[in-house]
Amino acid sequence: MKRRKFLEKASLTGLAVSVGATLVTSCASEEKHPKKKIVKIKPIIPVVIATWNVERACKTAWEVLDKNGTALDAVEQGCKIEEADEKDNTVGIGGRPDRDGNVTLDACIMNKNGNYGAVVCMQNIVHPISVARKVMEDTPHVLLAGKGAEKFAVSKGFKQVNLLTAASKKGWEEWKKTSKYKPIINIENHDTIGMLAIDKNGDISGACTTSGLAYKMAGRVGDSPIIGAGLFIDNKIGGATATGMGEEVLKTVGSFLIVELMRQGKTPQESCEEAVHRIVSSNPNYKHFQVAYVAVNKQGETGGYSIHKGFSYRLSQENIHKNVISDYFNKG
Repeated sequence: MKRRKFLEKASLTGLAVSVGATLVTSCASEEKHPKKKIVKIKPIIPVVIATWNVERACKTAWEVLDKNGTALDAVEQGCKIEEADEKDNTVGIGGRPDRDGNVTLDACIMNKNGNYGAVVCMQNIVHPISVARKVMEDTPHVLLAGKGAEKFAVSKGFKQVNLLTAASKKGWEEWKKTSKYKPIINIENHDTIGMLAIDKNGDISGACTTSGLAYKMAGRVGDSPIIGAGLFIDNKIGGATATGMGEEVLKTVGSFLIVELMRQGKTPQESCEEAVHRIVSSNPNYKHFQVAYVAVNKQGETGGYSIHKGFSYRLSQENIHKNVISDYFNKG
């Protein structure tokens, strides 16, 4: 009996010591590592960010937001400016053709709800970004290709136009004399426009449109119209978009990666840098092609990064309307 009481007392004493030690350790730990106060940052919105120095496109998108328009309307209207510019031979009408002399366009769009629409290898329609939106809003599908995409566009009232201008045809005929393709840094024979926007309600949307690689194999599709590669939006976190060698962006699902890194707490700038590092760490030929990203988070913070020098992006935010020269990886 005495032995039982002794054991009970010893057990209770040990428990008390253990609990006490835990409390002391806990208090000491809190003194050394006090809990961080959660500071809520006031979002810097609205905001528009786009690949390359597309001043008119961003101005148009910003005007939509300034009039209390939606981010979705802003990115569509902004991209349409570049698609309609015949002097821009990388997007829309006047875009450089494939090896057969056909201008084929790719585009995608995402809204605040995560809905997505895209068209690939579409011919004879000036505004693929608007057709992509119709795919998203008016069909049960998310992606239409080739003649099917063109037929759908016509059914929605889009006019068929010959996208091969005199200038782009002349360039194609010159190319046929050698029929060689060599990527050119910061040109890649194409410059995609990717655009992200946050409206006054704090909602995020994005769009991406391109005529793709100049003199590409017929049927080639890059990253631009593919969700998670050329563009990705998560309204709770942020968005990202890409430009450059699409094959490399596709292989690393770059835009999705950036948004996931932001979800983990990284800034847009840190996330863009990590996405570029993923490419260069796995491809020893990175010195021969360019890839660049831009991103924005829910707070309106932005970032951009590229493999090589020469990439820039356009930013509109509060009283800021400027071209930003991007930092880059290859400084050797």
